[in-house]
Amino acid sequence: MPMPNNGLITETNRQYYQGSQGFIADGINMDFVTTFNTDLVHYSWDPTNAYYSLNNYKLYTSNTGLPGSFVEYVDEYKIVDNTIVFNAAVPVDGTYIVIQLKTVSGGNYGSEDAFGTTVEENYGSYQYVKLVDIVNTFIMAYVGNGKLIPSIKRTDVIFHAKRALQELSYDTLKSVKSQELTVPNSLSVVLPQDYVNYVKISWVDALGIKHPIYPANNLTSNPTESPEQDTRGVETQDTFNNNIQINPPVIEERWNLSSQEFLNNLFQNGSEQDYLSYLENPGYLSEGRLYGLNTQYANLNGWFTINDRENKVSFSSNLVGATIIFDYISDGLAYDLDSRLPKMAEEAMYAYILHTVISTRINSPEYLVQRLRQEKSAKIRNTKIRLSNIKIEELTQVLRGQSKQIKH
Repeated sequence: MPMPNNGLITETNRQYYQGSQGFIADGINMDFVTTFNTDLVHYSWDPTNAYYSLNNYKLYTSNTGLPGSFVEYVDEYKIVDNTIVFNAAVPVDGTYIVIQLKTVSGGNYGSEDAFGTTVEENYGSYQYVKLVDIVNTFIMAYVGNGKLIPSIKRTDVIFHAKRALQELSYDTLKSVKSQELTVPNSLSVVLPQDYVNYVKISWVDALGIKHPIYPANNLTSNPTESPEQDTRGVETQDTFNNNIQINPPVIEERWNLSSQEFLNNLFQNGSEQDYLSYLENPGYLSEGRLYGLNTQYANLNGWFTINDRENKVSFSSNLVGATIIFDYISDGLAYDLDSRLPKMAEEAMYAYILHTVISTRINSPEYLVQRLRQEKSAKIRNTKIRLSNIKIEELTQVLRGQSKQIKH
């Protein structure tokens, strides 16, 4: 098994920044090997084919190589292991060939760059290493005669590597992802596909400044079931013997109709009559009712709840139409073995896998298991320190206000 080149830059500046690579045909060679860090995705060479738009690149040729002279290549060819293989005919000697990573709409090489997700996802890639490379390197370094692990199945290493990445993602790696969403009239947005837990949700004002939205906690909740009941309080069933559900639940309907000011000022002692009086006269709330306000609920930014019944995030009514930033944690395994992790955490991954493999084997010496456990903990701690990214200038900026009195 070849040793992965984790520490070598294989792309040229042109490949990295423009997402393009060029060749000059010699009239003989039919194969042209690309060296992008990004694998080429090929569905069809024919622009009239519906699958052609799924290619993550476009192929251009030119007789002169001058800007504006490149035209899209539309004759038959194929991509095999990131190699362009021309099937129809050998390109004429001196023909300029350019392959360019693209967005769905593509680009016009020679006059504009096809900047987009295919190119930009590769930016900053040198700081990461793929999980498949971690697995390959671990097998080469730790498995074999005279090593700690005489033999092991590759599938076992993959299992422990995935578990290591998951555990490190929760509290060590920079695994926080974010989405920009708009709150619809339904006051709910679907949880991201790779969602594990939320970190923070904020709404964004006209200046792009984030304002934190807080969880409703004891204010309200989203029931996982809301069965319909008869006059005796017994749950009723449909013709398929399943409980009939009230949708939406009553508590959610009432929450969606609630007023932010009413929640802030009358939540503790408010009644339905108070709410009706507020609707008729909003000034009603300022009539001596702010005294004794519970500051835990004095919030003008709105509230959210995680609706586990529908797997959505639900918001209070004052946030309808608002732009929100949803920061959440993923487990780092959304893309299987193509998952990436920072190179600063590479040694912690090896220590984690080594400890779990040895500790789950029969007759492993206890002193060895304990030594590997201590090494794993130490390397995870070092990784946290490295990834904390503390800069003395930034710390100084924060501490400039340390002399201010903090009121409780």
